[in-house]
Amino acid sequence: MSKVLERLAEVLESRKTADPGSSYVAGLYAKGLDAILKKIGEEATETVMAAKDGVPERIVSEIADLWFHTLVLLAQQGLGPEQVLAELERRFGLSGLEEKASRPGG
Repeated sequence: MSKVLERLAEVLESRKTADPGSSYVAGLYAKGLDAILKKIGEEATETVMAAKDGVPERIVSEIADLWFHTLVLLAQQGLGPEQVLAELERRFGLSGLEEKASRPGG
């Protein structure tokens, strides 16, 4: 796993016990799942808008925000980036159509 993802996952885990007034992430955790999901939705929309504008630096910045907030969600749910990376690894060698068909409801 990427050292950056590993370090970030550790920080996000440590924020679970931090004072919500002293940490942005602790504040999100304190607000609960709906607040985290709302933030992911906002970041996804901003990513789409950045892509439409076609400014590479803005696209990268918005995707970093989106990834960050999805990592917050994973941590809040007791998961980590290693599970997502394992799922991506599992999909190597499958066509996109085969992978989609293998999912429930695919």
